[in-house]
Amino acid sequence: MPDRRTQLLDAALAVVAEKGMKGLTHRAVDAAADVAEGTTSNYYRNRATLVEAVLDRLLELDAALLADQSPAGPPRDTEQLANQMAAMVLALAGQHAGLTRARLALSLDKPGSVTAGHFQLVGGLEQALAGLGVPDARARARDVADYGDGVLLHLLTVRRDEQPSAAAIAAAVRRLLAP
Repeated sequence: MPDRRTQLLDAALAVVAEKGMKGLTHRAVDAAADVAEGTTSNYYRNRATLVEAVLDRLLELDAALLADQSPAGPPRDTEQLANQMAAMVLALAGQHAGLTRARLALSLDKPGSVTAGHFQLVGGLEQALAGLGVPDARARARDVADYGDGVLLHLLTVRRDEQPSAAAIAAAVRRLLAP
């Protein structure tokens, strides 16, 4: 069982994923967490404090997700990297779709809120690509990250009824990395 703060922040992320930032209220978090009314405001006195804590929790969850998706360390080759990226996109659009929706809502309301996580992802990709000897690793890392963001957005919106193909996503990443 998570501690009370974690319980409240996870409930807040669920509220943002479902209702957007306008739906994020102390009362909505109390209801989502199934706790007594007023509990969230006891921990987070105002909305700004709650939003900051939600952003911190999002970064924490993103770091754990990145570690789960690539537990074996840096990829051995571009094939493995493409497969890891495909798995990450599918996890973020499937099992972790709520977290992705919350991240998108937060980024629309507070564009700077996801900057650190984005640069962490692009930096990690750049390091992996440079380690694999891929030319122009910085630009290619941005291209791959942009592609992943676009696929995620489409899978959560206009293509939400499709069954995405890991092989097709990995093939597109390989094309972006081809010389």
